[in-house]
Amino acid sequence: MTDRALAVVRAGALTTLQDQGRPGHAHLGVPHSGALDPGTAALVNRLVGNPASAAVLETTLDGCALRPRCPVTAAVSGAPCPVTVNGRPAPWGAPVHVPAGALLEIGAATAGVRSYVAVSGGFLAEPVLGSRSTDLLSGLGPAPLANGTVLPLGRPSAPAARVDSAPRPAPPAELVLHVTPGPRADWFTPEALHTFTTRAYRVSPASNRIGLRTEGPVLERARTGELASEGMVLGAVQVPPDGHPVVFLADHPTTGGYPVVAVARAGDLAAAAQAVPGIAVRFVGVR
Repeated sequence: MTDRALAVVRAGALTTLQDQGRPGHAHLGVPHSGALDPGTAALVNRLVGNPASAAVLETTLDGCALRPRCPVTAAVSGAPCPVTVNGRPAPWGAPVHVPAGALLEIGAATAGVRSYVAVSGGFLAEPVLGSRSTDLLSGLGPAPLANGTVLPLGRPSAPAARVDSAPRPAPPAELVLHVTPGPRADWFTPEALHTFTTRAYRVSPASNRIGLRTEGPVLERARTGELASEGMVLGAVQVPPDGHPVVFLADHPTTGGYPVVAVARAGDLAAAAQAVPGIAVRFVGVR
């Protein structure tokens, strides 16, 4: 019988398994998790003939290298990067045949942060609360990939897509987040609220799957003291004591005690997944 599995030769800086996440468990303190760029995760699954719910790999900055033990079709998209099979160039954003034992190399991102890798049949890590996603905050799901990890694969359920290329939007040169004020905007001075939506910030190198941290103007509070912990949602823009906004992403905590000045539109957050440290961030107020 064919060994339907894939060995990790080079895990990269941070490569995790991600699917559509585990919604509906916030009341238990469990984040949604899942791919930070769900549209790209769905795309690479579609390219290899998987359902949108199949688990994919999410790489961070420097890619990874994989060796399947059976023939597979793979697809890579998200952050543009070189793709090779046994050292020979292969297309990015299109289905690629990878023979058994061949080395599939996903190189360092040439723009953006995160690339997504799907293989035909999907990855069959043990689900936790209905999801195969790695949650960096709670520790649920499979551990981040390590060199030598062996990932079991499912059986293909449909043929690969017949396309030459499936382009995706380029990673942002400037991240624009449309935000709805509140629920704790009254905790900040009028000057701070004006600064928040008129001045540029920068993406901090401390950003991760939990939150996109920013550097730039400090938001001054109008109130002292701290809030009691309250529920947090995807896209909440929380302001810790240093005054620099943090945009909550997929692995964000479900509660928090720092005031939330605004909430970013969910549709803008896929671009946040590809925002490299140092690029400008602008918060645009909407009602």
